[in-house]
Amino acid sequence: MLFVVTALDKENSLALRMATREAHFEYARTTNVIKIGGPFLDAKGDMAGSLIIFEAADLAAAKAWHANDPYVKAGLFAHSDLRPWKVTFNPIGANF
Repeated sequence: MLFVVTALDKENSLALRMATREAHFEYARTTNVIKIGGPFLDAKGDMAGSLIIFEAADLAAAKAWHANDPYVKAGLFAHSDLRPWKVTFNPIGANF
């Protein structure tokens, strides 16, 4: 089952994002569940949030995966939302 996380960083937290970024990437690599993801950008072009589409067995597993993301553990996000998601149009060549 697919899930989407949309998250907005706390204000003035680019330094925290950068300090935690490699741990976040390592978590993404080792769990190998992300289908597509990347940062939201602010008006200056700086990273200011995240959008991640990933696969998990169910909502409980998705919540556990998100809670263990180093960005979440570091307190980077002012707000994050996790929802089940289904691709219905133009899967951009990804094997969803």
